[in-house]
Amino acid sequence: MTQHSPFSLTRRRLLQGGLAVGATAGLSLSHGVLAQGTRNTDKVRVGWGPGGLPLIARERGEFEKNLSAKGIKVEWVGPFPNHAPSLQAVVGGSADFGFWGSTTPALAAMIAGSPLVFAQFNVYGPRSTAIIVKRNSGINSVRDLVGRKVAVNRSGLGEFLLVAALEKHGVDRSKVEFVYLNPPDAAPAFGQGKVDAWSMWSPGVDIARDQFDAKDIFFEGKDLDFLIDYSSLVTARRFATDNSALVRAVIDAYKIEGKWIDEHPVESETFAQKEGKYANAVRDHLIALRRKNVFYEGNDQAFLADFQRAADWLSARRILTKQVKVADFSVRV
Repeated sequence: MTQHSPFSLTRRRLLQGGLAVGATAGLSLSHGVLAQGTRNTDKVRVGWGPGGLPLIARERGEFEKNLSAKGIKVEWVGPFPNHAPSLQAVVGGSADFGFWGSTTPALAAMIAGSPLVFAQFNVYGPRSTAIIVKRNSGINSVRDLVGRKVAVNRSGLGEFLLVAALEKHGVDRSKVEFVYLNPPDAAPAFGQGKVDAWSMWSPGVDIARDQFDAKDIFFEGKDLDFLIDYSSLVTARRFATDNSALVRAVIDAYKIEGKWIDEHPVESETFAQKEGKYANAVRDHLIALRRKNVFYEGNDQAFLADFQRAADWLSARRILTKQVKVADFSVRV
């Protein structure tokens, strides 16, 4: 069986942006607080993907209007299929912000030396990431994954959920084959039977459940004991330092989007369906979840304590290659 392998997120590309900072990266920022009001550009390049906050913001147009009122022009960069390539775009200089992606690959990139920081965090609920199998697969529990192939995104939400599920059910990771695929490749692999299971987030998991007659064998919202991964807005440390006023404007505009999504589930899920081109049944399922967004600043001590617990869990299981102090990579503007 393929042994579980820790982070390998195209390290060379993530380090290419220069400013590889090493273990003391966060120490130049006293408790992550930046100088107020700095701004050296009137344009911001924002990453987006096939779902979530950036997609809604891009489709609605109010995000751009809010920033335009402050003299800031928005350029959308993407779409990115998952968080890792959006992080590469920030490190490489083609984007100023990633999309609202998983904290796990972001932490992995930071540990590897990438000059990235968290500008804002978001916890949405109910959570809907799941490990799914086809109903006719003969797999009825996590224990049935022994000897099977499971598609996951490396060092991301899918991988950590599988690790947590195996641990909770007493299954050694060496007994399961981790197949590392990004979502666009994982979906057809699952549909064609090249993998036996898929660990994935919404809306991909919901689409696959509908399209391939699949069922859950582990569901984040009810089976995971505590959150180990969060949504995060990531930027480059230098950009945050030089443009703290602009970073503040961007995260404030995203808060407005989050509130609108909370209050308009039908409209927001219809925007997502238009981009994802999936069935009405999937859209209606997602509408019924009536998910809510809660935002946290980079110096929220209670949140950072929860986030640190998650990071320690990940490093103890070698999803992250070493321990990291998350406060060193979280900025307050």
